[in-house]
Amino acid sequence: MTIPKVELKQVSKAFHGNGTTVQALADVSLRVMEGEFVTVIGPSGSGKSTLFNLIVGLLDPDSGDICLDGDVCANRAGRVGYMPQRDLLLPWRSALDNAIIPLELAGMSRDEAREKARAMLPMFGLEAFADSYPAALSGGMRQRAALLRTILTERDILLLDEPFGALDALTRRDLQDWLLKVWGRFGQTVIFITHDVEEALYLGDRVIVLSARPGRVVKSLTVELDRPRRRGMIAGGAFGRQMAELLEALGVTV
Repeated sequence: MTIPKVELKQVSKAFHGNGTTVQALADVSLRVMEGEFVTVIGPSGSGKSTLFNLIVGLLDPDSGDICLDGDVCANRAGRVGYMPQRDLLLPWRSALDNAIIPLELAGMSRDEAREKARAMLPMFGLEAFADSYPAALSGGMRQRAALLRTILTERDILLLDEPFGALDALTRRDLQDWLLKVWGRFGQTVIFITHDVEEALYLGDRVIVLSARPGRVVKSLTVELDRPRRRGMIAGGAFGRQMAELLEALGVTV
């Protein structure tokens, strides 16, 4: 039997404060297989970011198990590459020096880390901006630099939390296609949060739909689109039919 890279078994998480309890997730079970690109959608407040914080080890579940590579994993810190919604680039470091932070933290010398990252800059469209500081980069370039930094964690599981949410529509589409090429090159297991149903369907091998709070898995949809993905697929009948399925799972009238 194939072992999942990431598995959640009846995971629940609540937050307590000021005399109130907010149940963020309830009995969430899901599996993500090696090399799979899984997208996660759900209404605001459905616990998507909480889900990521649990997987990456920033939070612990109140109940249930989180497994990595088939083993229940209580200490998950450092096991997963995580890119949050904001790029969090350090303003006093160049694009190149922001990218190499994981390598430096792992003990690699700055010169060696720079050499390794510099070789990857063309793939990320940053070869002309290695020495530029974040303030001089466009939103799309900042996200590319942040993703390069995430790739350089050298983890085979990547969590991407709405990385394109703040970008304009054209830049967002360009980066979606670019991300698929990068994923095709490196082949990590990717879990990608988005509020955009079209984005979820276009990028993913499978789409997980969470309910309103408390978040529960209400649908797991296998995407019926060949790879490599092409923009023309969005106009196809299969895409429209599966969009309708996802919107129905979200409670949106179509």
